[in-house]
Amino acid sequence: MTKKLENKVAFVTGAAMGNGLGAATVLARHGAIVNLVDVNPLVSDSAEKLRGEGLLAESHIGDVTDIESIRAVAKKIVEKYGKIDILVNNAGVANIIPFLELSDEIRDRMFDINIKGVWNCSKAILPYMIENHYGKIVNMSSVTGTTVVDPGETAYGTTKAAIWGFTKALAIEVAKQNITVNAICPGYILTPMVQGSARETDPANPQRVIDGIAAGIPMERLGTTEELGDLVAFLSSDESRYITGTQIVIDGGSTLPESGSMGHH
Repeated sequence: MTKKLENKVAFVTGAAMGNGLGAATVLARHGAIVNLVDVNPLVSDSAEKLRGEGLLAESHIGDVTDIESIRAVAKKIVEKYGKIDILVNNAGVANIIPFLELSDEIRDRMFDINIKGVWNCSKAILPYMIENHYGKIVNMSSVTGTTVVDPGETAYGTTKAAIWGFTKALAIEVAKQNITVNAICPGYILTPMVQGSARETDPANPQRVIDGIAAGIPMERLGTTEELGDLVAFLSSDESRYITGTQIVIDGGSTLPESGSMGHH
C-alpha cells in the first residue's frame, strides 16, 4: 500500500524540536522525504533520529530571517530531488512581555522570525511549486491573537494574526496553480517551549503549571506534537486538495469555554 505522501519532498522550518519535529516525523512516516531546517544545530540529531526509525530525513542549517540562506537550502534540495512539494512554515518564537516593557528589539525579532520568516520561505520556495504546478503550504498561526490572548502577548498575538491574513492572501494568488495555502491554529501543545515557560513560572514544580493549563482545557490535557503533525500531514496531502485559504484550530476545545472557569471547583 502506498503511503499518502510517498515521493513527496517536504521542507519544514523550526524542525529541530517541538511542533516542527512533530510535523516532520509524521510527514516522514507517511512516506515523505523530509528536509528539517533550523538555525539550531540540534536539527541534525533530530534528522538522524528519524533516519534511525527508517524514515527519509535530511537536515539543513537555515535562517528564516535571511531569505538568501533559505534560497540556498531550497536550491540544494531541488538540485537533488527536482522539486519541493510541501512547505511547513513552523519556525517561531514567543516572548511574553507587557506591552509598555516590550523593547523594539524583541518586537522586531519576533516580527522577523514569525512574520518575515513565513514570507521569506514562501517567496523562496513558491517558484518551484509554480514550476511543478503543485504545492502545499502550511503556516503555523495560533489561537493566540486570532481568537484568544493573554496579557504580555501583544507582539506574539500580532504575528500570529498576521499569518492568518497572509495565508488567505497568498492562497487566492496561487489557487489556479494547484497550490493550496492553509494555516493551523494550535492551542496548548506540549512542546519544549511550553515546558520551558512552565519551568520559568514554577522552577520547583513545573508539572503543576502544566496540570493547571490542562485543567482549563475541556479535554483535560495538552496536545502532542504528533497530533499536530497529523493535521499538518492532512493539509500536506491530497486528502485536503479542495481546502485552501482557511485555518484549522487544534486545541482540545481550549477556546470553547465562555466563563473561563469551566465549573472546576
